[in-house]
Amino acid sequence: MAPGTRAPLPRARRTVADEEGRHSVSSRKAPPAEPFRPLDWTGLQPPALPAGSVPEHVAIVMDGNGRWANQRGLTRVEGHRAGEAALLDVVAGAIQIGVKHISVYAFSTENWKRSPDEVRFLMGFNREVLHRRRDQLNAWGVRIRWAGRKPRLWASVIKELQFAERMTAHNSTLTLTMCVNYGGRTEITDAVRAIADDVAAGRIRASAVSEKLIQKHLYVPDLPDVDLFVRSSGEQRTSNFLPWQSAYAEMVFLDRLWPDFTRVDLWQAVEHYAGRNRRFGGAVDAPSA
Repeated sequence: MAPGTRAPLPRARRTVADEEGRHSVSSRKAPPAEPFRPLDWTGLQPPALPAGSVPEHVAIVMDGNGRWANQRGLTRVEGHRAGEAALLDVVAGAIQIGVKHISVYAFSTENWKRSPDEVRFLMGFNREVLHRRRDQLNAWGVRIRWAGRKPRLWASVIKELQFAERMTAHNSTLTLTMCVNYGGRTEITDAVRAIADDVAAGRIRASAVSEKLIQKHLYVPDLPDVDLFVRSSGEQRTSNFLPWQSAYAEMVFLDRLWPDFTRVDLWQAVEHYAGRNRRFGGAVDAPSA
């Protein structure tokens, strides 16, 4: 090094939370935006079901991206990419069959435990999917909402979520709730903590705490209870997804990895739901002689 030359500063170590610079693993390989599609671009039509038998709110755990990729000798990143088309197809199918609310588990609070590279990819990927698909969803009359926590979430992801919310706020065909940085126990804990603060400050009485009050402090207070809970991949667990809202949900677990999941699979789950007798804790009397 020449005399008088200043030694280069050591490069700062990047963290998962660092969204600047080269964080966008997904940006380098992101597929181009696709042209607008009609809802029925597949030519498929949903089954005819009796009036009132279609669930209003369907929650979906989009599971199996990694296994789908492993089966094909691909990276987990490619599995996540393949799942984007499945989401668009399922939303279109939900509109066709008459579902009014779809909530999807896009990134859980537990997902921060994954490798830093995968977390960085998922942060950028969630942002890019919203950016790529918001015009298409808006054209279909879809309202986009976000449920989740701000801490640790990239500012650019929050910005994209909030922009999509504003852009689609007046749509009413279907509401798509993107659960990003979401955990069910954390949601309930945050609600209880906010209520405890109000009680401590004297703004409400402890005796006033009720289910309705807790509901008002959830991330999306007016999100209706889940009627049908669907998980792809064959795994049979809820994974901390919408536990408050899913208290009386009907559960359907399908042996289909998420990238292979289509509107037909959704319709199959809805048909299962339509054939069930929801009792909400009540009993069914035996028929009298």
